[in-house]
Amino acid sequence: MELLTGKEVLARVQGVLNPKYQVHGTAVDLTVKTIYAVDPVGMVDFGGSEYKPAGRVTIASQRYNREDRYEWWDLSRGCYLVEFNESLQLGDDEVGMLEPEERLLRAGASHPSHFVRGRVAPIETLLEVNTLRIQIKQNARISRIRVFHLPASVATTQGKMPVEKPAKKKTK
Repeated sequence: MELLTGKEVLARVQGVLNPKYQVHGTAVDLTVKTIYAVDPVGMVDFGGSEYKPAGRVTIASQRYNREDRYEWWDLSRGCYLVEFNESLQLGDDEVGMLEPEERLLRAGASHPSHFVRGRVAPIETLLEVNTLRIQIKQNARISRIRVFHLPASVATTQGKMPVEKPAKKKTK
């Protein structure tokens, strides 16, 4: 796998607010658009016929000062869904890795690092607040996306793992 430069990643990300601050050597920062509370009930079954994603309830943001241009979310400990301003369009031979930004971790929250493929619009992730509270400002940079170019042999499987043939049993 080959890690793309931040400028190369930028060509695959739509909705970037300010490239001067969001583009780095090998990544692009993602910014918060909306935060939702997660409805406590989702369902996952074997075949998918009873699958039901957890619901989402928009959390209102608020201004701390009248002159503030952007509002803040005040989140208590728990799980939330974050929708980013940015979307992503990757080629068949590319995979993106979404990871939390260091400042988010140091502020007491995190989200899983995970791989994405194809078109992702909008980019979303589950946010876990581990401190008593965290305050997040609209358009805060809380995540990064890195993009890797896959070798041709891996890219042709389109994200599927190669199937291994079972070993033949020895006969006596």
